[in-house]
Amino acid sequence: MDCAPLTFKISPEPISSETGAFLAGEGAEVQFLGVVRGEEKGQVIRGIDYSAYLPMAERMLRELTEQGAAEKGAHRVFIQHRLGYVAAEEPSIIIRVQTRHSAEAFDLCRWYLQEIKTRVPIWKRIVFP
Repeated sequence: MDCAPLTFKISPEPISSETGAFLAGEGAEVQFLGVVRGEEKGQVIRGIDYSAYLPMAERMLRELTEQGAAEKGAHRVFIQHRLGYVAAEEPSIIIRVQTRHSAEAFDLCRWYLQEIKTRVPIWKRIVFP
């Protein structure tokens, strides 16, 4: 993970789940990869078209990572959310957290995911066949 301690990206670029090197003192990495399911409410879908008000979404992610750093202890995080059309079975979001211990990494990853879902203005439009 060649990134600064707290980084994020909102873009149409494909998501890579490649893991990077650990820093001294880090002993755990937890990675959440959210993939577009092939169905929504029992109906087959082709994918999801994601959109965002980019200035606000980036500001909210920056605030979120800063809050995580201030309140959750030492860790590194990388967050990427796709924009545009994402086909079924392709990843739309990745959250990668590196920290000293596994329990911290799991808790932080879950916290980031929940906060992104509730605070960051990224919208989805389901694309049916």
